[in-house]
Amino acid sequence: MTTVDAESLREQVRERYAAAARAVDDGKDGGCGCGGGSCCEGPGEEVAGEELYGAEQLRELPEAAVLASLGCGNPTAVAELREGETVLDLGSGGGIDVLLSARRVGGTGVAYGLDMTEEMLALARRNAARAGVTNAHFLKGQIEAVPLPADSVDVVISNCVINLSIDKAAVLAEIARVLKPGGRVGISDVVAEDRLSPADRAERGSYVGCIAGALSASEYEAGLEAAGLTDIEVGFTHEFADGLHGAIVKARKPEEAGVSPLERPAVPLARSGSCC
Repeated sequence: MTTVDAESLREQVRERYAAAARAVDDGKDGGCGCGGGSCCEGPGEEVAGEELYGAEQLRELPEAAVLASLGCGNPTAVAELREGETVLDLGSGGGIDVLLSARRVGGTGVAYGLDMTEEMLALARRNAARAGVTNAHFLKGQIEAVPLPADSVDVVISNCVINLSIDKAAVLAEIARVLKPGGRVGISDVVAEDRLSPADRAERGSYVGCIAGALSASEYEAGLEAAGLTDIEVGFTHEFADGLHGAIVKARKPEEAGVSPLERPAVPLARSGSCC
């Protein structure tokens, strides 16, 4: 992929989600998970966006956060978040998973959302204010270059975003970099069966629609392993198209040899661009 092609794809993704944020500001639904002509058509239609969250979770959130839910899973349901942890959501959109995470980790924890789209960041900050959530902070940036220090995050989550990246190896390396030793990954994403070639994936849907850029299960596993992560699991949950599935991806960063988690020094975290 040339630099021009990559930047063109990134701009298409940015505009798709900027348009979704503007729709929500107008009181409309942000659209089906990942966009029309994509993974929200066909068998997976009933298991995209807000349908993936329980009624109790949705009651905790402002309507605008629910309308802006464009994911293909519910990473907060599998991330096993604990009181006092620091969580990072890659591609946080309207903030639904950040707000749910912030409630899970409590007042002693922090939930960060990272997004490249100004319109989504503004919407997420308004949603945090409406929800009265003060431990959610939204940062502008690209998931290939996370603006947080190394070894600073307990859990990385993401919801149907990594498939949209133009440099997935960089994303996985950044996940490993920001995770504390012993930290873990809980991602929802669109993942292809190994039998599908890149051309097969492109035939089934667009890049912006979460299909053409989806990794295969073995590619995901190899990428996480290359980034230095272990205990890797890629499990399909529901089908979006022939050979393409919503999936849960888990992994862990190895502990430092001979160092207890309680013995590690605290790492100061950037809070610029927060909701407060």
